[in-house]
Amino acid sequence: MSSNAEGLIETVRVMEAEDLAQVMAIERASYGFPWSEQIFRDCMQVYLCLVLEAADQLSGFAIVSCAAGESHMLNLCVAPRMRRHGRAQALLEQSIASVMIQGAKTMFLEVRPSNSGALKLYLQAGFAEIGRRKNYYAAKNGREDAIVMSRELP
Repeated sequence: MSSNAEGLIETVRVMEAEDLAQVMAIERASYGFPWSEQIFRDCMQVYLCLVLEAADQLSGFAIVSCAAGESHMLNLCVAPRMRRHGRAQALLEQSIASVMIQGAKTMFLEVRPSNSGALKLYLQAGFAEIGRRKNYYAAKNGREDAIVMSRELP
């Protein structure tokens, strides 16, 4: 729980079906090639899906898989107008804490090289580059590589 720039208390909680309209609005505002609503519905059945909420308004979400001692951050997103105030960090920290409870010892993720804000967040959170996936992301002019990162969890 934290306080946002407007002085409202923000909480991270499990995503519910009723959140999908707001989640989709954030996803579409953030990505040129957004996930479909069905992908989110499917994720809610098998993965840890979290939202960051204040006064019934969502500002971000995280989708994380966890199995066999490993976790994978599949999607972490904050609404464009609400970025640069620690919200992504709050979602990342809660995601890490949650998967540690489930026994994860490592977290993996992919990030676009062009996403400097996310790269900075992950580096500051202790993630390190371990490889690249060629042509991983759809992009306006073809495909973009992914930087693969990992972090050992305590």
